[in-house]
Amino acid sequence: MLSRLFAPTVKVSAHCDLPCGVYDPAQARIEAESVKAVQEKYQANEDPHFRARATVIKEQRAELAKHHISVLWSDYFKPPHFEKYPELHQLVNDTLKALSAAKASTDPATGQKALDYIARIDTIFWETKKA
Repeated sequence: MLSRLFAPTVKVSAHCDLPCGVYDPAQARIEAESVKAVQEKYQANEDPHFRARATVIKEQRAELAKHHISVLWSDYFKPPHFEKYPELHQLVNDTLKALSAAKASTDPATGQKALDYIARIDTIFWETKKA
């Protein structure tokens, strides 16, 4: 009974259990590449069972990509990065919205748009690593 009384009531999650400092937009890019590939496979297959599975997988991968971009935005990028790259806030917002659009769509063009945004974040990310 005491263990239930003192059991945590709120479950939380994080990028890591420790502040590992390991960040890379490649995680988001791989998930977004999966989104686009699934969209292409969806378009090429008329089987309703395949399409249902593809839709679930596409949505999961898009959510993972959004998670990885959000982690970069909230945990990696710091005020000096935002000062040097004033477009970064808007770019992250646009990327998250593009991933949401890809999640909701079977059109590979939406997956490609998300990949294009992630590529821009990737460029900025690696520039910040040089400094």
